[in-house]
Amino acid sequence: MTEAFFTEADGWFVGNTPARGPWDPTACHAGPVAGVIAGELEALAEDRQLVRLTVEVPRPVPIAGFRVVASVVRSSRSLTATTATLLDAEDRVCATAAGLHLLPSDLGDVPTIVVDAPRLDEAVDGPFFLAGRLSDPPGFGSAVAIRYPPGETNDPGPTTAWMWAPEIVDGRASSPFQRICPLADCGNALSRNDDPPAITFANADLTVHLVRPPVGEWFASRAVGFWERNGVGLSDATLFDEVGYVGRALQTIVLRRGPA
Repeated sequence: MTEAFFTEADGWFVGNTPARGPWDPTACHAGPVAGVIAGELEALAEDRQLVRLTVEVPRPVPIAGFRVVASVVRSSRSLTATTATLLDAEDRVCATAAGLHLLPSDLGDVPTIVVDAPRLDEAVDGPFFLAGRLSDPPGFGSAVAIRYPPGETNDPGPTTAWMWAPEIVDGRASSPFQRICPLADCGNALSRNDDPPAITFANADLTVHLVRPPVGEWFASRAVGFWERNGVGLSDATLFDEVGYVGRALQTIVLRRGPA
């Protein structure tokens, strides 16, 4: 059984091997970090659905550990806004986040747009997106499982892939929003237009919009990357579960020539 991304004790989250990111062996992949933050924010508004999470990462999040300070900014009959700050052992801010929670209701059938969705039963096991491109120690890429729809590979360019990821925190069942966070933060790698070390593409933020709680443990991302010569990129990923469309993930990408 693959170990969880993090172990928690008294509000202190320590990264296990799966939490290690691709750019720095001492830093976490931002997807599992977003999952931790999502759980802390959801606990503040348990009767409401977290529909949007935005995480900004001004400095690497240390795998050695961090804590999250979360609070409610405002709340009304149907909407709650939350915020969180992630601090390292020296109380330096490594990440900030904002959440939007809505009170769910049951409207019955409503008109909607049907999006062509990938099918998990047609996908086949494949390598991680950056497998063979980086020589980092074991980490995120060796802890997740990947499946590709017919015609898809881990080569550069717009790509669709399914992912299964471990639990976010050891001993805790991950919420549906938490479960999709690791994949949501992979759009920059999934949609990359070139490979490292020629160019690196770390993301400075992540915004996840979900129209409903995702179902199951396998989720798909259909990602496209837009890169510009000014060193700024955008990853735009459509997210799915086995039922269909779930939402969207956006990342601002910092493009650099050579190693990160």
